[in-house]
Amino acid sequence: MSQSINQATRRGVMTAGLGLAATAAIMPFAQTAQASPVKQSTKGKDTMSSSTITTKDGTQIFYKDWGTGQPIVFHHGWPLSADDWDAQMLFFLNQGFRVIAHDRRGHGRSSQTATGNEMDTYAADVAALAAHLDLKGAIHVGHSTGGGEVARYVAQYGGNGRVSKAVLIGAVPPIMVKSEKNPGGLPIEVFDGFRAALAANRAQFFHDIPAGPFYGFNRPGATVSEGVIDNWWRQGMMGGAKAHYDCIKAFSETDFTEDLKKIDVPVLVMHGDDDQIVPIADSALLSSKLLKDATLKVYKGLPHGMATTHADVINADLLAFFKA
Repeated sequence: MSQSINQATRRGVMTAGLGLAATAAIMPFAQTAQASPVKQSTKGKDTMSSSTITTKDGTQIFYKDWGTGQPIVFHHGWPLSADDWDAQMLFFLNQGFRVIAHDRRGHGRSSQTATGNEMDTYAADVAALAAHLDLKGAIHVGHSTGGGEVARYVAQYGGNGRVSKAVLIGAVPPIMVKSEKNPGGLPIEVFDGFRAALAANRAQFFHDIPAGPFYGFNRPGATVSEGVIDNWWRQGMMGGAKAHYDCIKAFSETDFTEDLKKIDVPVLVMHGDDDQIVPIADSALLSSKLLKDATLKVYKGLPHGMATTHADVINADLLAFFKA
């Protein structure tokens, strides 16, 4: 690695410590993964599957669709994949739900698109998937950038009984970037730093994010999981650099204020108060006031990636909300 690349990467990572919209890595810690074995369904060949759909612009969207019962659709964040939700997919499958997760365009196993890497198209892709699977009464759960995708999708396509509830976990709405209308946001220079680090050395950047603020592994006394860091890196590097670059603008500059106001289903807003990636004061605390029917739940001391580091806590609260 050249000295110039190394310096550019480290500058970007230092800036990234101020705030970043990303999503949790997949593999839960051993102590949070002691659920009973997953029940295997024998009701049909399509009860546990993965496949792809092709959107109107020819993009292939990869998805997993496991089980039967009320559908839960999980939306991952930048720069990860549907594998972000392993700890939740296995848990809720075992609770009798139908669990679905897709790789956003440009991410994971979906097409590495050069275009369409913005929220309107992301939401349209979800609508195409929901129509293909004929989902009704679904619960949509989004983390970080995925929370923005949920807000846009539910606001624009959630009518006619397709959506029953939604969950925003460490989510980016209403808007991340600082402006006159959003003085508490993060300066645009933060996100410029992300772009510079990604362009200079994406592989190193995608190691430093999970090794540092994403899971709170930079906090004194933190129990660091190399497996979780490696899995975050693995997912990130599966996607396309162009899509990841464009998505930084999508998650940081998209204004979801009007989307939140339109949503009329119950929404659970979950956020750790030690989230170093999406600061709680300019996200969950504001979103919960804009939503018509919101329940805000704040987790003391938990990081951005709490759905992985504290899967047992998050899954229990999700289940209670789903059954309420």
